[in-house]
Amino acid sequence: MLYFSWTHERQGNEVHRISRRGFISAAIAGGVAASLPTEPSQAGGAGQRKTRYIAAYDTESVGCLAACRRIVEVHKQFEMPATFFILGRTLDANPAEYRKLLDDPLFEIASHTYSHQMLRDNEFCGSAVSADQKRMEIFKGKETVERVFERPCVGIRPGCGFDNALRGDGEVLGLIREAGFKYVSSLLWGPDYSMPALLREPFNYAADGFANLWELPGHGWHENLLKNHNGWGAKRLTLWPAPFPEAIPRSFCKTPTDEFEVNRIFLDRAGETETTFVSLIWHPWSLVKFDPEMKMLELTFAHARASELIPCTYAQLHEHVSALPG
Repeated sequence: MLYFSWTHERQGNEVHRISRRGFISAAIAGGVAASLPTEPSQAGGAGQRKTRYIAAYDTESVGCLAACRRIVEVHKQFEMPATFFILGRTLDANPAEYRKLLDDPLFEIASHTYSHQMLRDNEFCGSAVSADQKRMEIFKGKETVERVFERPCVGIRPGCGFDNALRGDGEVLGLIREAGFKYVSSLLWGPDYSMPALLREPFNYAADGFANLWELPGHGWHENLLKNHNGWGAKRLTLWPAPFPEAIPRSFCKTPTDEFEVNRIFLDRAGETETTFVSLIWHPWSLVKFDPEMKMLELTFAHARASELIPCTYAQLHEHVSALPG
């Protein structure tokens, strides 16, 4: 069954959370205006940029290598850059093959940790590992990327991601900064671990004492959930009332066109609202299982080009937002 979580819509696609107890108290008082705001944008005001588009892949299993071969063909066809967040363990299993395939100026190689262990508690994916294991996941994941590709690895995406990014977790933020990362992409869920992830803007962790470390979120659905590839069924995924109802399909995707139509909603909304960037959460193993010919990628990339979104990588986005004044 669906999971219900009380929210109150704020502006556009921005939503702030209110607890069930808080909702009841506010209702008794006559409203829900006491709900908490989301983060303000730190990436510049409207009119200062055109929306960027990033194709990104959480590359995390044995089946990803064959999928990436077809994915790379489509990227070269469209001259579309991409960021591949790769598990160190997955890379160690086939280092020469991944190096040959992805060592291209189009592609950024970033870390997806070493073995997908949780850096903080995740409601679906489990509890955080020990401090020593966190250090290993962060440092060894980075070392593996740099050893195989012989170039700096500047970004990390923790396994599964979180609904509140890494706010308030000085331990993990400190390890990420100590390892030399410049950005983290950990905000990959909507409020209360709901889907889809909203079109959140980049922000830095100055409030936690790490002003030079940026959070660059992911948006939309974890696409494997759109197809029920995890076997979860329709369980606890969407909020009620939905902050972004048009992005919630009536059923699981059956065709590549179904999936593209969901993607198009996020790309179009991002462009219309001049969001700094839009990047959907994709997994090669799931893409190839559903769509071996990668027709969805072709449709999505063609639409991004036609919409005049600016293609880039997460590393290039970091360079852009970190250079903006204020």
